[in-house]
Amino acid sequence: MPDRLCLQGILYVLHDDIAWQLLPLGLGFGSGQTCWRRIERWQQAGVFEQLRRILLAKLHAAGELGWSRACVDGSHVRAKKGEPAPVRRRSTGGRRAASTT
Repeated sequence: MPDRLCLQGILYVLHDDIAWQLLPLGLGFGSGQTCWRRIERWQQAGVFEQLRRILLAKLHAAGELGWSRACVDGSHVRAKKGEPAPVRRRSTGGRRAASTT
C-alpha cells in the first residue's frame, strides 16, 4: 500500500475517531491494520516529530506563529492522584479482645 494512501487512512481514522478495524476498505486506504502498522513504524522512526519541527520552523520563518497566545497542554501527562498509600505493617503490640457481650 503506498504511503500516501496509508496516511489518508490514518487521517480518516483520527479525524472520524473510529477504531482501526472499522476503516472502510472501499475507500482505498488499505485495511485499518495496515494503516496502524504504518503509523506505528513511522512513530518509531521519529517521522512525526521531524514533521512537527519542520512545520514549526516554516511557520516561525513566515511569521505565522503567535507566541503571545501560546498554551501548554499537559493532558497527555499522567496525573498522580495524591500521595502514595502508606504501607500497612503488622502491629507488634497486643490487641484488645473482641467484646462478647
